[in-house]
This record gives sequence, structure tokens and C-alpha cells, in this order.
Amino acid sequence: MQRSKIDVWVGFFVLIGAVAILFLALQSANLLTLSFQKTYAVTAKFDNIGGLKPKAAVKSAGVVVGRVENISFDDKSFQALVTLALEKRYIFPKDSSLKILTSGLLGDQYLGIEAGADDRNLASGDVISSTQSAVVLENLISQFLYSKAADSVPQSNPGQ
Repeated sequence: MQRSKIDVWVGFFVLIGAVAILFLALQSANLLTLSFQKTYAVTAKFDNIGGLKPKAAVKSAGVVVGRVENISFDDKSFQALVTLALEKRYIFPKDSSLKILTSGLLGDQYLGIEAGADDRNLASGDVISSTQSAVVLENLISQFLYSKAADSVPQSNPGQ
């Protein structure tokens, strides 16, 4: 009887440990967000979203104020349409701007929102028009290489 009681307790703690590891794995991969705050949806259009994914954080001054809810393609403007779920307790002016930023050098991408100065505030269904697309590392490298190649081409001077 004593042996089976210990086995039950060991099994119980192993189960709790497995659930905790699963919770931490999902939380670190942004696949599980436990927020019971009410939200409002706003949309924004970007020329290039890079590696931005649904459930990515929306931050203002380093504080998570919402999440990316959905990413789709607008076939009329040929831009990415990003839907955000911002927490209702955070209110931003209508002329706020969005940037796609990266955590560290090669980290996850998130949206940074910078508050504007308009008297009116964003409401559900509004569109943020001031956006800055993601910086794509491959584009930066190719620009650097092309500029170096252009600098190394000898310039002819017809006056000499």
C-alpha cells in the first residue's frame, strides 16, 4: 500500500513538471498568450513585413500593449495587411505610427508603436497609415556590396 501511494505522488509531480515545461515552451514561442484584457482591433498596411508572425508582440516604450492578430495580403494595393489587437487600457492617438523592429540582431520581429499628437484616439476598425516596413538583412547587404562595387570603379577624368 505504501509503495503504490509513493508511485501516485511521483506520477503526479512528473505530470505537473511536464505541463510546466509545455507551458514554458508555448509561452516562449509566442504560441500561448494568456491575457484576459479586452482588446480593440486596428489595421495597418506594410510594403514588407519581413518575418513578422501572428501573435507577435506590439510594444510601446518596451511594454507589450497588444498582439498581431492576423496577417493577410491586400491584392488591390499589393501590400501586407496586419490586424492588431491592442488592449483597451492603452489608448493611442490616431496619428500614431508603426515600425517593424527586431529583438537583438537576429531575434524575433515585433511591432513598435509610437504615439502621435492627435486629439482623437484610435478606435476599433481604424487604419494606421503611418508605417515603416521591416529592415531586411539581405537588402542591406546587397546595398552595401553595390555601393562598394560602385566606389571601386575607377572614375575617368576627361580634363587631364
